[in-house]
Amino acid sequence: MKKVQRIFKVSLLGEGAVGKTSLRRRYLGETFESGYAMTVGADFAVKKMQLNNIEYTLQIWDLAGQQRFSAVREVYYRGTSGALLVFDISRPETYELLPNWIHEIIKNNKNKIVPMLLIGNKSDLRSSTPNSVPYEYAADYAKSLSNWSGFEVPYIETSAKTGENVEKAFITLIENIVKFFEVNTI
Repeated sequence: MKKVQRIFKVSLLGEGAVGKTSLRRRYLGETFESGYAMTVGADFAVKKMQLNNIEYTLQIWDLAGQQRFSAVREVYYRGTSGALLVFDISRPETYELLPNWIHEIIKNNKNKIVPMLLIGNKSDLRSSTPNSVPYEYAADYAKSLSNWSGFEVPYIETSAKTGENVEKAFITLIENIVKFFEVNTI
């Protein structure tokens, strides 16, 4: 019996320094690095995973978050199967700018809405940051995105530093992409 294989392109979106690269690195089994190195344009990685006896190849695109790279990012959105929409819990302005990222991916991916997962990263900083984004705000936003998109947009808090929920976030997104394609494929 031939093994079923699928390839999904996953894009990591969000402002600069929210931890997209650290999430990707942690998911790939690499160690956390506390220094910040800006992603220029995009970074790319591949990971194979098994889920329900199906092998998935994830093409993980880590897109630069700085505004000056917006024109460069356009080409990297094409063919995206799903997106991790990342904000930094300790920096509310990164949460407030999430609608811009949703607009950007839709505009540059043939006006298609793709499965998304809302990630509040740096959960390890919540207790030490007085103005952190409350869990309820982000969970409510994820619900409104679910109502708007017509499919579930879960909210998960992660810490690339500790590894908390990083693998869960990627697996949840892949499960949602699979459901999306099952419903939208004839």
